[in-house]
Amino acid sequence: MTPSQKLTELGLTLPGVTAPIGSYVPGIRTGNLVFVSGQLPFVDGKLLAEGKVGADVTPEQAIKAARQSGINALSIAAHTAGGIDNIARVIRLAVFVQSAPGFSDQPRIANGASDVMVEIFGEAGKHVRAAVGANELPRNAAVEVEMMVELKG
Repeated sequence: MTPSQKLTELGLTLPGVTAPIGSYVPGIRTGNLVFVSGQLPFVDGKLLAEGKVGADVTPEQAIKAARQSGINALSIAAHTAGGIDNIARVIRLAVFVQSAPGFSDQPRIANGASDVMVEIFGEAGKHVRAAVGANELPRNAAVEVEMMVELKG
């Protein structure tokens, strides 16, 4: 099953690519790799979760936000690749979690983004990852995800 077919089966739609909120490009291709800038958990222009995980945001809310950030990053990767079916595998995710003092369950939150990649790509969705606690994130987002994928051919 192709990634686009899997998206349909899962009932997922990749959002459109939005303009960056700073002086950078959302995604860039070099050779057979696509690098995606950090993506926030926007849904229809609004953040899915704002604040510090472990204080303002529950872990469950943060997992959903990480999933959405991952989907947003995948949308940019697919756009840059000329379509999701041109992606051979997910190589790396970096998941930043705006964490309250003492919160140390960043890997659990990062699973929200990681799991959706495996749901879509199967074995090719398994990747290396960093799950990092952050004091603050842009726009007070609870999570941010950046990505690297390998292209087919």
